[in-house]
Formats: sequence, C-alpha cells, structure tokens
Amino acid sequence: MEIEQKNTTTLDIPKKRGRKPKQVEINIPPAEVKEPLWLSVSETAKISGIGSKTVRRAIEAHSVKFKVLGNRYLINLTSLIAYLFKTTKLRNKFLSHGIGQYVDKWKT
Repeated sequence: MEIEQKNTTTLDIPKKRGRKPKQVEINIPPAEVKEPLWLSVSETAKISGIGSKTVRRAIEAHSVKFKVLGNRYLINLTSLIAYLFKTTKLRNKFLSHGIGQYVDKWKT
C-alpha cells in the first residue's frame, strides 16, 4: 500500500493591525517546471490584476521567485500564482481583474 505524500508548506502571513500572524497551508507542485515562464514587472501586473508597485513589494519581500537580467526583474509565473492565492484581497483582484477571470476552476 502506497502512502501519498502531500507537498505542502506553511506560510506565516504578516501581522495586520495588531493581529496574530496567520498561518496558511498551500499546496506546492510536486516537481519544478522544466521551462518556467518568466514575466517582467509590467507583464506581471497586467496579467495578475495588481499594480506594479505591489509586484515590486513582493520582490523586495522575496515572496515570489525572481531573477535579474540586466537591470530588469523577471518573475516566475508559478510562484506569482502561489503568491496571489496567499491572501483574500490578492486572490480577489486576480480572479476579477487578472487572467483568473478567464479560468473556471484552478487545480489545487
């Protein structure tokens, strides 16, 4: 009998207005993508439905995987989607203004 292992991680969402940090468990894909899709800051903002300033804050906090090519940031799409599903506010923006409005059901 095989036991299926879940690839999950627990994230601490920072305190807001004196509240205790909230721990959220998210699923991580079992394997890395062979050829990840990298997006610029402006492309990320347009696709996700959030502002470029929010994207830069996520980069500064190391909440998304990114690399620097020349003087430009490139953000990994897989880590971006995981970041957008961390909080309700970002999830709602993604689902109503980003590409999430065109997807009926996200795989979990």
